[in-house]
Amino acid sequence: MEIIKMDQVEGSKNKRGVVAKKLLKHDNAQIMNLVLSPGDVVPEHSVPVDVFFYIVEGKGTLQIGDEESVVEAKDIIICPPNTKMSLKADQEEEFVVLNVKTPSL
Repeated sequence: MEIIKMDQVEGSKNKRGVVAKKLLKHDNAQIMNLVLSPGDVVPEHSVPVDVFFYIVEGKGTLQIGDEESVVEAKDIIICPPNTKMSLKADQEEEFVVLNVKTPSL
């Protein structure tokens, strides 16, 4: 059994300027833990695979396609392939998210 302790995984700023921790990556899935500080933004982009977001803690704004909503801990949000998405830590608190891509990129 492999146990991944998210709090013990080292993160680094990714190309979009937010702290990202690679939790898992193999052919079938990729899981990243994104830690956005207040004011951080993951700019609008799309990927050619299925994505879902699980909000671990905090609140922030998530855009999927043309829809935008404030989401909070324990919410799960689905994003189909090739759909614009963005994240904003705009609720004056840390916004911690799991980003799961299937299959992996």
